[in-house]
Amino acid sequence: MKNKQVLLAARPTGAVEESHFKIVESDIPRPNEGEFVVRAHYLSLDPYMRGRMDNEKSYAAKAELGKVMVGSVVGEVIESRHEKFTAGDFAVVGTGWQEYGLSNGTGARKVDPKHIPLSAYLGVAGMPGVTAWIGLNEHGRPKAGETVVVSAASGAVGSAVGQLAKMKGCRAVGIAGGRDKCDYVVNELGFDACVDYKAGDLDTALAAACPKGVDVYFDNVGGPVLNTMLNHMNFFSRIPLCGQISGYNDASLLAISNMRSFLVNRIALRGFIVSDHMDLWRAALTEMGELVHAGKLKYRESIAVGLENAPKALIGLLAGKNFGKQLVNLI
Repeated sequence: MKNKQVLLAARPTGAVEESHFKIVESDIPRPNEGEFVVRAHYLSLDPYMRGRMDNEKSYAAKAELGKVMVGSVVGEVIESRHEKFTAGDFAVVGTGWQEYGLSNGTGARKVDPKHIPLSAYLGVAGMPGVTAWIGLNEHGRPKAGETVVVSAASGAVGSAVGQLAKMKGCRAVGIAGGRDKCDYVVNELGFDACVDYKAGDLDTALAAACPKGVDVYFDNVGGPVLNTMLNHMNFFSRIPLCGQISGYNDASLLAISNMRSFLVNRIALRGFIVSDHMDLWRAALTEMGELVHAGKLKYRESIAVGLENAPKALIGLLAGKNFGKQLVNLI
């Protein structure tokens, strides 16, 4: 038996292609003292991975050429020489795009597949859910009666943001691409409205969906959507800046053309990285997990099958083809 891995073979300039990755096989690792081996069940695919493929300064270390592509998995511990993890435990670990990964426990956390589905620990009850919780609560600071808008509303982060905003008594408005996604955001997730940015005239559609303006805009995409949103922000509104996926393949799309709105409306724009708030992770994970367990927080997943299909799935994610959290089933 071998360990299938996906390596970063080349750094993209522009759009990611399958040729930027290389699939190889290696021996299944064996743990030294203080280590354990996880057999991955699911691999998480996330927009941040595009930035890690570049050779530029960022908030985290870049992925290394010729090495296993970075990423988190959830799976079963099959062999351990670590005092806190034993064979049969399930854990989330950052062992990357491979079927069997070696961990020393740094950043790893045990999870219970009997509490909620295993895959949810990579999505709504994992890093994306924590991102939604921290971005909204710490930087959006919504109050009951306010209007909260979130882009990429059918995605792993955006879908959680809107539902959390509704729980706080806010009007929740999503922005998504396509009628199917917008219908899901309203009919399944319970948002008050959802605007299809692909339908044309986003400005008019936002005005109709947000008749009292916007108090919090949770931005996952940047670019033209952000520029249009700036027409609708209220005085002293807040923008938690979580991602800029519209410009990950073409940075020229990220120019802000409506800077005057920041001054006129006294907008607070705050870029944030979820790893800067490790002190809040426990509270966020606990709340998100309990909400999922109670059936109060809904989510959707797009699941590719087989590690060899991970590159294609990431390319689709960056193009907005996923519906909900993008995962790869590895078992």
